[in-house]
Amino acid sequence: ALAKRSLIYHTLDPRLGGILLQGHRGCAKSTLARAFTDLLQTSSQDTVPFVEVPLGTTEDRLLGSVNAGNLVEQGQWQLQQGLMAQADGGVLYIDEVNLLPDHLTDSLLDAAVSGKQQVERDGLSANLKTRFILVGSMNPEEGELRPQLLDRFGMHAEIRTVREPILRVQIVEERTSFDRDPQPVSYTHLT
Repeated sequence: ALAKRSLIYHTLDPRLGGILLQGHRGCAKSTLARAFTDLLQTSSQDTVPFVEVPLGTTEDRLLGSVNAGNLVEQGQWQLQQGLMAQADGGVLYIDEVNLLPDHLTDSLLDAAVSGKQQVERDGLSANLKTRFILVGSMNPEEGELRPQLLDRFGMHAEIRTVREPILRVQIVEERTSFDRDPQPVSYTHLT
């Protein structure tokens, strides 16, 4: 319930500082983070980007790089936006945020605090907007989160795994039923 409320609060004020979802593998942290975009969509006229940072992402992928296709096809240098700039106005989701390399964490912190990033690549220079809601998830058994990044999250929520077999079966049945016949969700019942 705390995780859901925290996400709802972020739809009201995206400047709250993001949310860190902590819990063991399989407790639906990623599912909850992805569903957050649907919630944001209901409160916005525009499409809200949801950008997921994959485990093992590179600096070029996160920050931006030279668009190689444009360079080869048209002979022009053009900057290709990274994941942080693509998330501008939406959600930047980092699964296993505690496994993000230190140099990427530093870049992420700078962009999250300032709302912009300076990209310098092969003679190209750009100042890009990076105003996003940072949502991170982690399994505490897989390592600690750097204190600087932990401080960046405005809210923390621990998600517990449902262990009772009857409830687990019910959850799977409800999800399967929804997949067969999706009904609009009334977000007023999430509190």
